[in-house]
Amino acid sequence: MSDLLPLRNEFLGDLVTPSDPDYEQAISRWSRNASRRANVVAFPKNANDVAAAISYSKRANLPLAIRGGGHSTSGASSSEGGLVIDLSRYLNGVKVDPEQRRVYVGGGAIWETVDRTTIQHGLATVGGTVNHVIYIPSRLTLGGGFGWLSGRHGLAVDNLIQATIVTADGSIITASASENEELFWGIRGGGCNFGVCTEFVFKLHAQRTQVYAGLVIFSADRAAQVASAVQTWWKNGASEDSGLILFVSPEVQGQPCVMAQLFYNGSEAEGREYYKGLFDIGPIVDMTKEIPYEQLNGTMNVFAPHGRNYYLKGGLVPPEYDLTQHLLEVLDSVIRLSSLGKQPIQAQFEMFPLQAISRVKNDATAFPRSTESNVLITSVWDEESPEKFQFARDAASQLLRTAIAAGATGYGNYSIDALPADGTVSEDKAQQLFGDNYPRLQVLKKRYDPELIFNKWFAITPANVAQA
Repeated sequence: MSDLLPLRNEFLGDLVTPSDPDYEQAISRWSRNASRRANVVAFPKNANDVAAAISYSKRANLPLAIRGGGHSTSGASSSEGGLVIDLSRYLNGVKVDPEQRRVYVGGGAIWETVDRTTIQHGLATVGGTVNHVIYIPSRLTLGGGFGWLSGRHGLAVDNLIQATIVTADGSIITASASENEELFWGIRGGGCNFGVCTEFVFKLHAQRTQVYAGLVIFSADRAAQVASAVQTWWKNGASEDSGLILFVSPEVQGQPCVMAQLFYNGSEAEGREYYKGLFDIGPIVDMTKEIPYEQLNGTMNVFAPHGRNYYLKGGLVPPEYDLTQHLLEVLDSVIRLSSLGKQPIQAQFEMFPLQAISRVKNDATAFPRSTESNVLITSVWDEESPEKFQFARDAASQLLRTAIAAGATGYGNYSIDALPADGTVSEDKAQQLFGDNYPRLQVLKKRYDPELIFNKWFAITPANVAQA
C-alpha cells in the first residue's frame, strides 16, 4: 500500500484502510456484487479534502472512485486496489432558503433528508423513487434524475441551479447558468466525468404535504385488463401530477402477478377517482392511501434493500410499443426465465409523464432527451455466484430484445454496463448514450479531465484522443 502520510498531513476527514475496524463497512455497497476492496477510503470534510484526495490518488497511481450512496450496481462507486472518495459521512447536510426557494444539498445527502427538510416549508424538488439514494456519482442528479415529480417539474438536472465541483487538477469550481456555464451544461447529464460535486443547489416548488400513493397487485389472469387500462391512461395524456411504475413479477406470495405503484399529487379521493380504470379491474391487494409527502420517495424502499446481489439493465420503450399487445408476452418471459435460472427476473415499466422533460431542448443539458419511457429489468439473489450474475445479464438482454424491443441504450443510471469489464474507456457506450451531445462533452472532457481520472461511469473519450 502506498504511504498515506502525505495525505494524512493535509486531510481533515477520515482515512480508512484494510487494517481499520470499520473497513468492511466502508467498502460495503447497496448491491453486494458491486463492492470492491479499495486500498483506502477517504471521507472528506470539505472540498479541500476532496482536492487533496484526488491529488494523492494521481501521485500514488491509485484508481479513483467517487461514492455517494453506492447504488451503482456496475461497481462505479468502488475501486479494486484504489482510492474511494466517500461523501456520505460528512458532506451530507441540507439547508433550505424558503424565500429564494432553494435547497443547498451536500454531495453525500440522501433524498430522505432533502424531502423531510424541504417539506417543512411546503416545498419540494424532484427526487428519485427510493429515498436512501444519494446524489453521487451517477445514480441520480448527474445522470439525469427521474422521480415522482418529474411529470410537472422535469428531471433532477432541470432543477439544478448550481454545483460546487472539484476537478481533476484540484480546482474548486462553482458552475451555474452564469458561471462556468459550459461545465454546468456538462454535469447536467454527464455523470461524474468532470469531477466531484460536493454541493448542489436546487430550485424548490410549492408542494402539498399529503399525496396519494402506494402499490396495487393484480393476479396474472388480469394482466391483459391491466395492460389495457394503463395503455389508455398513458396514451390519453397522463396528468403531470401523476406517475405509475408497472411491475411484471414472476412471484408474489407464490403466484405470478402484475403490480402498479401509483402516485397522484392530490388527495386520496382524487387519486382513487383518477385511477378508477385500474381499480375497476379488482386488485387482490390495495396498499394505496394518502401519505405525508416526505414518505413518498420511500414507498419503494422495500424493493431495494441493502446487502443483496443486484443486476439492473435498462432500455427505452418505443412510443409505438403497445402494452395491451405485449404485456402477456412479457409476463410469460419473466416466468420462464425466472424458473430457468431459479432466480427472480422482474420487468419495471416507468411511466412518468414526459411533458415537462420534453419541453427542455436536447442540447440544453448534456442529458439526452427522449420521447421514450424507461424500462428496467432487475434480478436479485443472495448467493455469491458468478453463474447467477451471468444468467441475470443474459436473461435481461433477451427480455429487452425479444419481449419489449427496448432501445439498446437506456437510461444511463440504470445500466450495470456503465463500467467496462476491463476498466478502460468504452467510447462506443458513451457515444451511444449521449448521442448528438457527445462531441461537445468530449471537448469538456479534454479541458477538465484529459488524463481520464474520472472513468467510472460511461467514460467520455477526450476530444484530442478521439481525433488522434
